[in-house]
Amino acid sequence: MLFTAVLLQIVASRGPAVTPADHTPRPIAVAAAAAAVPRIPSPARAPRAPRIDGREDDEIWQTVEPITGFRQFDPTEDGNPTFRTEARIAYDERNLYVLVRSHDPKPDSILTVLQRRDGMSLSDDVIIGIDSYNDKRTGYLFRLSAAGTMADGYMFNDGNEDWGWNAVWEGSTKVDSAGWVAEFRIPLSQLRYVPGDDNTFGVAILRRVARTGERVSYPLIRRSRTGNVSQWAATPGFKGLPAPRRMELMPYSVARYGASPLGDGTPRNAARTQIGADVKLGLTSNITLDAAVNPDFGQVEADPGVLNLSAFEQFFAERRPFFLEGSGIFRYDIDCNDGQCTGLFYSRRIGRTPQLRGNFGDAASPLQSQIVGAAKVTGRLGNGLSIGLIDAVTGREQGTLQRTIEPQTNYAVLRLQQDLAGGNSGVGLMVTNTARQTDEWTRDILRGNAWTGGLDARHRFAGNRWQASGQLAGSHVSGTAAAIALTQRSGVHQFQRPDASHVRFDSTRTSLAGWLAQGSLEKQGGGITRLSTSAWYMTPGFEINDLGFRRRSDETGASMWLGIRPVKPVGIFRQAGLNVNAWGFANTSGMLLGNGGNVNGNGEFKNFWSAYGGIGINNVGRTYSDRDARGGPALFLPPRVNVWSGWTGDRRKSFTPQVGLNAGRRVDGLGSNWNVYGGATVRVGSQFNGSLNVNYSRNIDDQQWNGNFVDGGITSFTFARLYQSTSSITMRLNYTITPTLSLESYVQPFVSTGEYTEWRALADGRSPDREHRFRPYTERGAPSGFRFGQLRTNNVVRWEYRPGSVLFFVWTQARDAADTDPANFGVTPGYGAVFGRRPDNVFLVKASYWLGR
Repeated sequence: MLFTAVLLQIVASRGPAVTPADHTPRPIAVAAAAAAVPRIPSPARAPRAPRIDGREDDEIWQTVEPITGFRQFDPTEDGNPTFRTEARIAYDERNLYVLVRSHDPKPDSILTVLQRRDGMSLSDDVIIGIDSYNDKRTGYLFRLSAAGTMADGYMFNDGNEDWGWNAVWEGSTKVDSAGWVAEFRIPLSQLRYVPGDDNTFGVAILRRVARTGERVSYPLIRRSRTGNVSQWAATPGFKGLPAPRRMELMPYSVARYGASPLGDGTPRNAARTQIGADVKLGLTSNITLDAAVNPDFGQVEADPGVLNLSAFEQFFAERRPFFLEGSGIFRYDIDCNDGQCTGLFYSRRIGRTPQLRGNFGDAASPLQSQIVGAAKVTGRLGNGLSIGLIDAVTGREQGTLQRTIEPQTNYAVLRLQQDLAGGNSGVGLMVTNTARQTDEWTRDILRGNAWTGGLDARHRFAGNRWQASGQLAGSHVSGTAAAIALTQRSGVHQFQRPDASHVRFDSTRTSLAGWLAQGSLEKQGGGITRLSTSAWYMTPGFEINDLGFRRRSDETGASMWLGIRPVKPVGIFRQAGLNVNAWGFANTSGMLLGNGGNVNGNGEFKNFWSAYGGIGINNVGRTYSDRDARGGPALFLPPRVNVWSGWTGDRRKSFTPQVGLNAGRRVDGLGSNWNVYGGATVRVGSQFNGSLNVNYSRNIDDQQWNGNFVDGGITSFTFARLYQSTSSITMRLNYTITPTLSLESYVQPFVSTGEYTEWRALADGRSPDREHRFRPYTERGAPSGFRFGQLRTNNVVRWEYRPGSVLFFVWTQARDAADTDPANFGVTPGYGAVFGRRPDNVFLVKASYWLGR
């Protein structure tokens, strides 16, 4: 297994890293004191603005003292750089200028992959980091690839990256006989800072050499230390900067033609137009207002296909630019799993699919709630207080007979974070509110008002290697007795469970409240080990899903993660990591809901191929699900063993294959699942790249819920044995004509089929013996099955015809096919059914024009 190999290599490793092969360029000779902090050259004031053309011949670049103290941080921390890098910084009253000369004796080997704006494919690149507050916690990121592709992002919490942040700036690159040059012009209006006679900015400059996998930085950013921004070089000398005033207006118009079915399902095409605007205004030098009036997100890629048979809501990541930009400041995470975090604010609640579309809607009813307007205020004060405020209004959406399927709703979010002790400690506050204008169709189904609030605190100690943090959050929702009764019976709560003595369903309640407390202790730096432990307690009435995301309440538990992260190549690996995880959780009555652990490893080999693998076990001992029966008694969960592994080829090559497998099996042998995927990424020249990935899974679930039924006055909570097959094919094509003109295409057909057998009802749900756990269920004949398929494609031409101004041409297509009892449960007929359906096409043209200074 891969993780065993990783562990053996880590244990066996002694002394320095392996010497590079003879054909590899030798590292630059440096003094023994290379690890010392380099002297910080002062930025120069430019008498004339340089021409941004990727050349060094401007007057200012001949006089500025170069920054030369670059050190390797990947794959070897504090290693000698193979090639020399020099950077120069200048400024004037309007802009910050940076020029980076990346020396390379083989310029024809520089990897230049052209992509659309914000594309992040592997390429030689340079990233500039600017901590304009010099708060050691936040910073702006500006990236230029050797091909001239621009990207920008924001770093928060001293290391979390948000590449959804956007700015209007200028960059140019040029490859020559000495290597390549990256030149940046960053308007001061795109940064936030407190003006002074002599400003100090945190500065970081990072370079990637793609063909060798080497990354260097100034100053040295150590992976063995806590944080990232806190390691940037405090650079004084930005003198006499004016107060940054950001004033931008981006009006846009949209013309749309496509599917607009009639209420009786009759297909029809129709045209419509829409206008709106985005506004960005600097309220003060460090507080910015972003507003969107009647926004349209037609260019955003569709969600991937999924068929959710669980008792819990499906999570989809945010993709809309307005909500992605600056999203880090609004995070209040209460649950994180494999990098996906959820908490008090889930922006996709704003503009959601109308919740009562299935009750009062038809094929002609809106698929999304229209956002009438949204405003966002963000910034950071000189005393270290970060501010985030969102207010958004969505309009009333109507279904058939003018019945409301989503009421007019106001969403509000307030986030405050105060840094203490130079950023090593901090406290925060989060408040959200959802207010619906309910009416006769919605008031007995949807909650009228919802509040959530949370406090959080963190403190680093022991030389910033350890961090302790804690959260205390509460919720309160209100509405009619009928609406709150539905809340109590929802999958999040299920107060009606007959064996849940610690909760009580009350049909007369008009409100529900709950709270959450959790704490964690983490080792974030020092050496090669990392550790995180956490514990939490959540009451049954905790409800945040009006504007947040939480699959269930009524839970208490603890988890632990131990990681080993070498900072130098280890044996056969350029990079490697080993992880050990353990967890356990119960409901607040003490019923054990799940536990388990796993060991997994990942690594990149010296030939740049990478692999991962792991093994784990779940549900050790007597664990139960108190949600699977959808309001019924708890159900015993048999122990299960899982394994997974995967390989990816050398990403530097024009053809990069990948393959993976994961599988699980119940210990009693009555259930299993496996999933296999394979595909490849292909690059042709520097402008064209694409990918094809095929995924197939097989699931045999011996206790899949199949409905609750009342027969003769007795409720039966039924389950069946499910044989399910799921397949998807995901294709992407990207053709970048210039850094400002590109075509992107995304296509994904998806099919899932299932056949139910052995229909049974719960008898003694907690029994470990299957024969006692269920009884035969014959009251409604034999169980049926399902076949669900869909096709989604987005095709977008994007042209940034001037900085900040973009023209989109978009074609989207959707096909859906569903059958509850198909004659053939195979995947192949499912694809045929999808492609046999009439497509819903939408053609869209969106034009925006940036006005700013």
